[in-house]
Formats: sequence, structure tokens, C-alpha cells
Amino acid sequence: MTTYDQGLRAAGPPPPTPPAAHHARPAAPQGSRLARAWRGRPEDPRWARPALWVLLAVTTVLYLWSLGASGYANQFYSAAVQAGSESWKAFFFGSSDAGNSITVDKPPASLWPMALSVRVFGLSSWAILVPEALMGVATVGVLYAAVRRRFSAAAGLIAAAALAVTPVAALMFRFNNPDALLCLLMVSAIYCVLRALEDARTKWLLLAGVCFGFGFLTKTLQAWLILPPLAVVYAVCAPAKLGKRIRQLLLAGVAMVVAGGWWVAIVELWPKSSRPYIGGSQDNSFLELTFGYNGLGRINGNETGSVGGGGGGGNGGGQWGETGIDRLFSSDMGGQIAWLLPAAFILLLAGIWLTWRARRTDTQRSAFLVWGGALLMTFATFSFMSGIFHQYYNIALAPYIAAIVGMGAAMLWERRSTAAASVVLAAAVAVTAVWSYVLLNRSSDWHPWLRWAVLIAGLAAAAGLLVASRLGGRLALGVAGLGLAASLAGPIAYTLNTVDTPHGGSIVTAGPAVSGGMGGPGGGRPGGLPGGGNGGPPGMRNGNTQGQTGGQTGGQNGQQGMVPGGGQQGGQTGGQNGGQNGGFPGGGFPGGGSSQQNGNGQGQNSQGQGQQGNRQGMFPGGMGGEGGRRSGGMGGLLDGPSVSSKVKAALEKNASGYTWVAAAIGSQNAAGYQLATEDPVMAIGGFNGSDPSPTLAQFQAYVKQGKIHYFIGSGGMGGMGGGPGGGNGTSSKISSWVQANFKKVTVDGTTLYDLTQKASKSSKS
Repeated sequence: MTTYDQGLRAAGPPPPTPPAAHHARPAAPQGSRLARAWRGRPEDPRWARPALWVLLAVTTVLYLWSLGASGYANQFYSAAVQAGSESWKAFFFGSSDAGNSITVDKPPASLWPMALSVRVFGLSSWAILVPEALMGVATVGVLYAAVRRRFSAAAGLIAAAALAVTPVAALMFRFNNPDALLCLLMVSAIYCVLRALEDARTKWLLLAGVCFGFGFLTKTLQAWLILPPLAVVYAVCAPAKLGKRIRQLLLAGVAMVVAGGWWVAIVELWPKSSRPYIGGSQDNSFLELTFGYNGLGRINGNETGSVGGGGGGGNGGGQWGETGIDRLFSSDMGGQIAWLLPAAFILLLAGIWLTWRARRTDTQRSAFLVWGGALLMTFATFSFMSGIFHQYYNIALAPYIAAIVGMGAAMLWERRSTAAASVVLAAAVAVTAVWSYVLLNRSSDWHPWLRWAVLIAGLAAAAGLLVASRLGGRLALGVAGLGLAASLAGPIAYTLNTVDTPHGGSIVTAGPAVSGGMGGPGGGRPGGLPGGGNGGPPGMRNGNTQGQTGGQTGGQNGQQGMVPGGGQQGGQTGGQNGGQNGGFPGGGFPGGGSSQQNGNGQGQNSQGQGQQGNRQGMFPGGMGGEGGRRSGGMGGLLDGPSVSSKVKAALEKNASGYTWVAAAIGSQNAAGYQLATEDPVMAIGGFNGSDPSPTLAQFQAYVKQGKIHYFIGSGGMGGMGGGPGGGNGTSSKISSWVQANFKKVTVDGTTLYDLTQKASKSSKS
């Protein structure tokens, strides 16, 4: 054993805390509930609880600041929220529209709080996003409580602060994707497991199961990603006989299945003819969606119906970027989540080492194993999954990193009198300072002084921590404060930039634009989107140059196409030249069309829209119509279109006489028009335009029954992807049928087809 190891082992548990206290429940504070809420535990310093309230207040202001600037954020989910506020059936199923044609491609739990808010306060950006921000504040509070129960108040405050200023957390707690609710539920589940580990009370394990169940109803199998390490830790470390531990875990499993399975059972048993189509599936089955597109497909890349058309990546690279142990440290990912990741790994090892010889039921060691197991399981999955993977997914890691940093830093600080503890703590701060310099240097023109200040302050603090035990009390605290400030300065700067920047669309990122990354917030800055010249998955980067030529050709010839998905012969050449040469993952379309010969004839002004898209770092050849005008657009796939007042007025005319005022290809495309009019708009083909819903026969029946007024011919995706609805599938067939049979009307540059008026022979020619 080395001198370093001997010193670290010699540190042992902190002298003020008897070993027996590690497995006993903390004593409840005395006095009224209000007094306890303000004062906290009797053993806490007087500043601890007021500091918590200040932290929560600052976090609330941070997450609510200029929240309305993001508008409807991800219009895909905002449209479903609007639908749920109008129709209880849409609310229950998570339908994209109040006419209940198709659902979003996730279960609906994350939509329910937002839809209830809109029912109470009316449709607005604030009504949609405030519940998400409050979930963020609640997550910070629950994390503090979870860490504080077994460690000091300082540990809880460090963990809570680290989570609050993690850039990807600040991004997603101000956005309307499912990840905010999922993060809150996972932290709550871990809190319940830690409570159960104290005295083996079954009720806490059952509550954890309920959290996991509702997590499944939020984002399906991702919620169960951390189940294995938590179950193993409880089975090994809980203070009860083995038989009881196994029975408790089985009961918790039953609670989880009931909490998450009741909705699934209703959906699967409900007659398909009277419920909306399950978006994202290829056979109208939620189970197929769960285990396919949203399940194993995310791991192996075989996601039928996705924008890549299925087919996993190989040779260490997926369609959505290179996989590997360094994935989360890359240009696209590092600034989102990785600021404290190296320190978390160091402190996790130190915490487990320091508690290694403790008794089986030691709750401090259990806490490191629980948070560490959740971190390692999620990190490994995100690093090597070949399916769809976006930067904002990394919010799942944020609370695990923050908890370990808080626990590990506090434990080592308590043992700073030993050389080993001082060295490890100093190393964690020094590594964080150097890594922060690297991350900040990726945005070299953005506050260049900051990276040097962080580096110098961090290294100075690390040097001071080496001799902290020899310094006076106040000086030692000053050194610790300097180290904490240097460690959090980078993520705080990124978070402030994130809060100050509006975000919209399906793919959003935190912080400033980085070299080699996918661009700035929302993916809407120049060069920000795939094909825009600044990174993205390999297929996007490689296809950029080749895609430009094909896209321009497709844009010029696409004037013959008019209808999304109906590019006809004029757009086929551009579509093949641009799409087949690798513009989009899976050989998709950025270049000017799709490899399924869709072309890119989307609207009369395809060429001009293509030039506009190219200027804004979108897609050469313009992915179209009104959608291409909105920063971060991508023609109805990644963001909804901007709808003019004239188009809105046309759609709203006699709206009450139709089930759907319009139909459009792709959920984002439909969402923009639905949010503008607050009337149902059918999303043909679901999110990617590749779901086989509705079929051509069903659509024709709806038109014959007078249920749909217009077909929107601008801004759609034309049924991309390799699923049954893509290419020459359902979306394209519907587009071609509409174009051939109904009157075309152009309103303020937007192409509409009036499904109540047949096309004349002259208009057909």
C-alpha cells in the first residue's frame, strides 16, 4: 500500500459523527413546523437554512427571467398542450390536436401540468413554461434535502447550487420538453430510496416505485435507466434481513408497474378506431413505440420512421455523432454538462474509498453508491448509444454530478487535516479549473478573459487547499470559497448566456456557439443547424458541401413541385444529388430533398427560400416555406412556421364547421398553424412525416365528410425517413392526391389547397 493510500484510509470517518449515526434516522427538529422550516436541523449552523431559501429564491428568479422570450419554445409539445387544454381526450392521450388525429411520440405525463396551467391561465408562453421552471426549483430543493440527510448543510448547498447553474439544466427547466419532469421524478426517486436505506421502511421504497412509474409515463424507458444500480444497492445495504429486502423490492416493482402501467393498459385496450394514432409507432401501438423507436432503437440506432430511416451506426460512430467514452466531453456536449464531470469521478472514488470499511448499512457509503451508480449507468448509456441523441438529454446527468460533488467536497473538507484528503480535494479543483479553461476556449471570442481568470483562480485555490489545515479558519474558508467560485464560474457564465437567449425548436443547446459544435442556442445561429457549416453529426458535416449543389438545383427545379412530398420530376435531381450524398443522418435531405426522390419543391419560392435558409445556416435549397424563415427552422421538422395574419384569418374562416381547419405534413409544421389559430390542425405522418397516419383512404374519407378545410402546401417535410410513411409512402401519396384534385390558393406566400373545391382542368394544367 502506498503512502497516499495509507493516508487516505487513515482519514476515516469524520470525528464529530459517531459511526452509529450513519445508519440511524436524523432526529427531527423541535418546535412548530414553520420554525423548523426556517431553522432547519438543530445541529445546522444558523446560516444554513436561510442560505437554502436564498438559493431557491435566486434559482426561481434565474429560471423565470425573461421566460416569455422563447415564445412557444418547442411548438411540437406546445401544440399538444394547447390541444389538451381544449379536449380532455387529447389531454389523456397526449394528442397533437384537439381533433385527436395523432399523439406526440412520448407518453403524456409531461404535458399534463402544462395543459392544466393553460386551462387556468389561457394559452401563452408563460402558462406553458412556468410549470417547467417551478419543476426546476423543486428539483434543486429535493436534491438539497437528499444530500443533507447524510451529509452537512454545506454539502447540500454545494450540490443544489451546482445543479441550479448547470447550463443544460437551466436550459431544460425553461423549456417544454419532457426532460424537466423526468429530472424531478428521478431525483425524487433517489431521495425516497435513500430514505428507505436509513431504516428499511417499505413506504419509501413504494414511493420510489411510484416515481419511476410516472417517470415511465414521462419518457418511457429512460426513466428506468438507473433502476439496476438502485435496486442492487438496496438489496445489499438496507438494514433488514435479506428476505425482507427482496420482498420490499418486489412490492416496489409492483408499485412502479401500477403507476406507469394503468395508462398503457387503457391505451392498448382502447379501440384503435376511437382513439388517436400513437405517434412515432409504425403499427399504432404504444408498446411498439416504447420498445422500438423510443427503446432499443435509441441504443442500436434502428429507429424505423426516424429522420435517419433506421439503421444503426457502426465503427464507433452512430448517425447522431461519434460514440465512445469521450462523447460527453466533445465540442457539442462538453459545455452542456461536463464542467464538473471529471471532479465528480474523482470525488466518487474518494467517497467510496473513505467509506469502504464501514458497516454494510452505512448510509454515507450507500449515498455514494446510489448517486454514483446512477451517474455511471447514465454516462455509459449516453456515451455509447447509437440512436437519436441530443445535447439536452444530458440534463439527466446533472443532479447525479451535483450530488457527488457536494458530498465528496464536504467529506474531504472535513478531513483536510490529512494530507491525502487535501491532495484529492486540491486535485479535483485543479482539474476542474483546467477543464473549464478548455471548455471556455472552445468559444474563444466569447469573454476571452474569463477562461484565464478561472484557470488562475482555480490553480491558486488548489495550491491553498494543499495547506488549508495550516491556515487560519477564515483564510481556509476563503481558499475554499475561491475554489468553489472558480469551479462554478464557467457553468454560471454559460447559464447566464442561456437564460438571456431565447430558445425554440426541437434541438436546443445551452451557452454560446462553440467551434466544431452544432451552434448556438436553439440551433438557430448561423452555421448552427446540420448542413449549416458548423458541425453536427458526421453525416451532416460530410454532406454539407455536396448538399449545397444538389440543394440549389432542387430549389430551382422545385418550383414545379409546390407540395411537400410531391416535388415531382423537377425536384428529383436536386433531391438525389443533395440527399444521397449525406446531408442528413441516414442519407436524408439537407441538400435539397430526400433520397426517396421527394425533391425539395416546397412552395413557389423554393429557390429564394433556399438562399434564405443557406444564409441563416439552415439547409441549402431551403427546407421550406414559412418554416424556413424562422431562426432554427428546418422547414417544419425542427420548428414550427411563422404564420402571417392573412394566413391565420384564412384558416379561421368558418373554423367551427370543420374538425380540422387544415392538415399539414409533419407535427412541427402543423403545430405552428395550430398555435396561431388555436384550432385543430392535423399532423400528417406525425413528427417526421413518416408515420402511416392517416392512410390515403382515411384522409380521403375525412375530406369527403367535410372534416378538413385546407391542406397546407408550404413548409412541410414531405414524409422523410425510411418508415412506411416516408418517401413514396402515406405522406407523399396524400400530397400527390391533393395536388392533383383540389384548388390551390396562395395566401401571403403560403400555398394552401382548399379541400372543399375541386381543381379545374385549367388549374391542373
